[in-house]
Order: sequence, then structure tokens, then C-alpha cells
Amino acid sequence: MMQRFHYEQFSDPEDLVARKQGQRVAVCIPTLNEAETIGAIVTCIRESLMDPVGLVDEILVIDSGSRDRTLEIAAAAGARALLSEDIAPEHGSHTGKGENLWKALFATEADILCYIDGDITKFHSGFVTGLLGPLLIDSELDYIKAFYQRPYDNGVSVQPNQGGRVSEILIRPLLSLFYPELAGIIQPLAGEYAARRSTLESLAFPTGYSVEIAHLIDLLMLGKAHRIGQTDLIRRFHRNRPDEELGPMAFAILRTIIHRLQRDGKLQVHQPMPEIFQSWVFHQDGPCPTASAIPEAERPPLMFPLDRNYRALCSACHS
Repeated sequence: MMQRFHYEQFSDPEDLVARKQGQRVAVCIPTLNEAETIGAIVTCIRESLMDPVGLVDEILVIDSGSRDRTLEIAAAAGARALLSEDIAPEHGSHTGKGENLWKALFATEADILCYIDGDITKFHSGFVTGLLGPLLIDSELDYIKAFYQRPYDNGVSVQPNQGGRVSEILIRPLLSLFYPELAGIIQPLAGEYAARRSTLESLAFPTGYSVEIAHLIDLLMLGKAHRIGQTDLIRRFHRNRPDEELGPMAFAILRTIIHRLQRDGKLQVHQPMPEIFQSWVFHQDGPCPTASAIPEAERPPLMFPLDRNYRALCSACHS
């Protein structure tokens, strides 16, 4: 069973600083139009974990081309605010969360990266200390996922633990069927996690929303599931997405999982999967079909260990 922690176990940042032993820590926040929340997140991290104690060495906000003041606000709050397309331009650029996370490996030389989504409200420093803590106290752990309840705000009332619709109706059934060893991951799509640089450099990064589930499956297939831990952050409040955004997200995630099912010998696909997501929208005149291309490109691992089996698995991830 994967180790579980509670963020309150790591409430003393000075104790965590003493355990850093020269390691550098970066918090990376991928963003797209998060002007309403990014300032408070960056300010909280800087004022509680960076300036007074030095637990966090740098805060990176990596943006996909926001049309609002996200980058301006992030920089004013104390982050190093960067456009994803400006980082490692020799590798080209894609739009998407996973792309921003991958580009972070070029933008910082930190030994530990803590990824935090940029749309969190009611943010507190435990989101960072709760994820860093297990890595600093246990050298046998490499990758720490957050878990929490996800209240759903429908604009009229807040329904406890009714968020995470894609996780509940798509991810959990697929993991139960094909990767039951990962059924113990409470929030498989959680955007809050911390990992050692060496681990992140060994993983492929789908450029969109499927990056988190891809990491978990690949760590399992590489025999590293025992090096994953989880931290209870109690609750996560954020901007709930409407159904018209969840469909394309689920489509991209499903394609990534099917590619891995085929790679891992769990499923045979006899024809190329389409990149076009088809749906319907309702107007006064009735339902109208819509179609959008969702390619979900995949960035390869930055580092291939010498182990031949490991190399072969990583190559299959993005072939």
C-alpha cells in the first residue's frame, strides 16, 4: 500500500529547510487566464515559504498565452513569469498544461519540483509543504501526489465532494479494469504533486491534460509504484469547468490511456485513433454538431537510464 501523509505533519517549514541538505526546490505553476487567483497563490508561497525561511528557492509561473493579466500579476507577486513558447525554443512549442510542466525542466535546475495548479482558491502553504515534506524525510519516495475532497460549486450551492467528474466516470473505471495496482491513488488527476528532478526527467509528458495519468501509469510499468506517496490536503477549491470543457479533456486523456494500454499489451487497436472530438451544442434551432482537433502530442523523457528495458518502455510511450 502506498504511503499516505497529512499536510499538517509538515507544518514547520524550518524543520523542512533543515532536511533540504543543499537541494534546491522550485514551485512551478502552469497557467492560462488565471488572473483572479495567481496573485494570491504566488504571494502566499513567497511570504510563507520563500522570503522568511528559504524552503522554496524559486517560483515559476509558466503560461500558455493568457489573454488576461496572469503574467503581469504573477511577476508583481514575486514569481518568475515566463511564456512557455519562449522556453527552449529549439524544441518547438505546444499549447497545454503538460507542455508547461515539461518546459519547467528547462527553466529551472531545481532538484525537486512542486507543481501547483493556478486556479486554486483558499490556497494555503500546506499545498506546498505537504508535498515536499515526504520527499525531504524519505529518500525512498520520488513522487508525491495530493489528494483531497473536491467540492462542486454550481453557482447556487456548494456540493461536498462532487467535483472531479472526469476522475469518477472515466479514470477510476479504467484503472480498475486495466491498472488495478493504481486504484489506491485517491486523486489520479490531481494537478498538485512534487517529484525529484531525476524522476521527472525519466517520464514522458503528454502536452495536455493527460500528463498526470500518463505519469502514474508509466511509473507503475517501470516498477516504481512503491516510490509514489500521497498527501491529504483536505479540500481543494477551484474553478469548476463546464461540461463542454470536460468532454475534450476526457477525449485527450482517453487517447493517452489507450496508447499505453496498447503499449503494455492490455488492448489491441487495429486502426489509428482519430484526433477529432465530435460533440453537439444546442441552439434555438436545435442541436448542431461540433468537431475539434485534439492531437495531444507527447514530449519524450529527457533522460534515458542505462537499463535497456527502461529505454524500450520510454520509447514505446511516444512512438
